[in-house]
Amino acid sequence: MPRKKNRQKKLHIKNGDNVLVIAGNDKGTRGRVLAVFPKRERVLVEGVNMRTHHEKPTQENPQGGRLKREAPIHISNVMVIDPTTDEPTRIGRKRLDEEGGGRWARFGKVSGEIIDK
Repeated sequence: MPRKKNRQKKLHIKNGDNVLVIAGNDKGTRGRVLAVFPKRERVLVEGVNMRTHHEKPTQENPQGGRLKREAPIHISNVMVIDPTTDEPTRIGRKRLDEEGGGRWARFGKVSGEIIDK
């Protein structure tokens, strides 16, 4: 019987991936993934979904002020860019060793090349 609680979601995006935004105000923008939030199914992409954040003056930042920061977007709104073809692609998973003891690796559906190092 499958577990109903404490189940980790399998996501097709990892930190450091280059992605293309396919929906929303920043559609067509490419960026690098800074953080992934699996429970909320959101990702933080560099330079995408910029929001103004009001910061109080502190010792590190005595001026304070309004800063632009990235806000998370839903994971379904981004596609991984295949490093071999430089095009967005869907992601599949396969084992590297056929004997069953190997690790899982992500591959691009378009080119069939492995994305993970």
